[in-house]
Amino acid sequence: MTTTNTRTSPLTTSYRPADRSRDIDDTLTVGGLLARAAAQVPDRVALVEGARDPAGRRRWTYRELLEAATAAAHALLAEFRPGEVVVVLAPNSADWVVLQLGAGLAGLTLAPANPAYQEREIEHVLRRSAAAGVVVAPEYRGHALHETVLGLAPAIPSVRAVWRFDEWVALVPAGAGGALPEVDAASVAQIQYTGGTTGFPKGVLLHHRGICNTPDLVLEQCGMRPGDTWLNAMPLFHVGGCVTTGLGVIARHGTHVVVPEFDPGLVLDLMEDARANIGLFVPTMLIRMLDHPDLARRDVSSVHTLVSGAAPVPAELVRRTKAAFGCGFTNIYGQTEVSGVLTTTRVDDTPEDQAGTIGTAVPQVEIKIADPVDGSVVPLGAEGEICGRGHQMMVGYLDDPAATSAALDTEGWLHTGDLGSMDERGYLRITGRLKDMIIRGGENISPREVEDVLFEHPDVAEAVVLGVPHAELGETVAAVVRAVPGSAVTATDLVAYCRSRIARFKAPTSWFFVDRYPTTPAGKIQKFALRDQIAGGALVPAPPEEGQRTWVTR
Repeated sequence: MTTTNTRTSPLTTSYRPADRSRDIDDTLTVGGLLARAAAQVPDRVALVEGARDPAGRRRWTYRELLEAATAAAHALLAEFRPGEVVVVLAPNSADWVVLQLGAGLAGLTLAPANPAYQEREIEHVLRRSAAAGVVVAPEYRGHALHETVLGLAPAIPSVRAVWRFDEWVALVPAGAGGALPEVDAASVAQIQYTGGTTGFPKGVLLHHRGICNTPDLVLEQCGMRPGDTWLNAMPLFHVGGCVTTGLGVIARHGTHVVVPEFDPGLVLDLMEDARANIGLFVPTMLIRMLDHPDLARRDVSSVHTLVSGAAPVPAELVRRTKAAFGCGFTNIYGQTEVSGVLTTTRVDDTPEDQAGTIGTAVPQVEIKIADPVDGSVVPLGAEGEICGRGHQMMVGYLDDPAATSAALDTEGWLHTGDLGSMDERGYLRITGRLKDMIIRGGENISPREVEDVLFEHPDVAEAVVLGVPHAELGETVAAVVRAVPGSAVTATDLVAYCRSRIARFKAPTSWFFVDRYPTTPAGKIQKFALRDQIAGGALVPAPPEEGQRTWVTR
């Protein structure tokens, strides 16, 4: 295994230059990535359908996967022209992966969309993407998806074809032969929709070069060995599911086990059955796996590394995960706009770095901490906005030049909107979001700091801290807590706990107890939705003297 664990000289400012020890291929495309793997390891198992029924766990070698993807490309090209957009609205499956690879070979732009979207959201995606076609599941969680799309399509001029997903799968083997088009690595491969933690998601335009080179660099740095089996429970419409994992596993010549949807019992079953070595799970997923009764009876000894990201990973969760699975741990950080990932920790990092930082930049990426006001690089240890620059930055936001210019400046720096700091080694710490910073009577309060304190309480399973409007102080601190099941912890208990550990002005003064949080499909907690619930009265604060519980409604 070629190492990327290059240690640089101590830094003097919060700027880390790119590690150029690993090359990238400026001509690499999705089709080229798959063809290379099929040529080098044709008989290795490439893809496994992680069905609930073991009898349905189909397998493809790399040779077979290339053949299936090529047939899919020809089937698509019988209807669409290179460069046109095809939307996919379906839950995880191996056939979803084949469609993704076939679209890449055909030079089409794939627009993965959340199958949980409702009519208004689906219409938005179809119109804004100017979709030429849609491949859609018959239904999803009781919603007749195919019927909804058929109802919308006649009023959307760009849509020429709507295929039900099972009909599409049956159509693929009949795809004609012939030469496939030449695909430019700089062309748009995907329109990815952001997680929507601040409202309706924007379409992010990602090119082949970024989504094909970046995952290899990321997965190598965070511990994947060539040929490893990766268990994927992330949604495939998310960049972490189809890019970081889906394309990264191909780049590492590994085996991709696709889980139909996250269910902790099924994940643990597949870990044992597939002898999985590694996988990516957001913190909420890890918590549910650790709490599941099947964990104690499953043989998960094949797992050598678990990876987390998409949300802050508390130190206690890192310790619990490593102890329960007997494995290493790495943490990734990034955004859809950077083709997935900017930084990772490493398996050989210290426990303190694993728990307290988001690591350092992956190769070929520059990182700086910039003053949010004037853009200058801040001193080491000072707080500022995390910015990244490299080959994998988005083309831009779909039909939104103002948002594009606000995020991607003229020098190529992507402004993440996250606050953080950098140490002399180039390791980063997340301190909050620019938009999440609470300003209470002129005092700046980082929600992350308060959340970390609350998570250390033995009766707190999860905690979200945010600002709520206040007539005199501008904002005050509120905490939305999910207690450990069976716990009788009260707001009074937690007020005393916080005030013994952080300054009094940082301690929450409004408390809400919930049994679940509103989340994105990737597991990110939607703070804007919690704010709306508080403002609208759907959440009522618990009086400290009573510890009254208030439940989040769907």
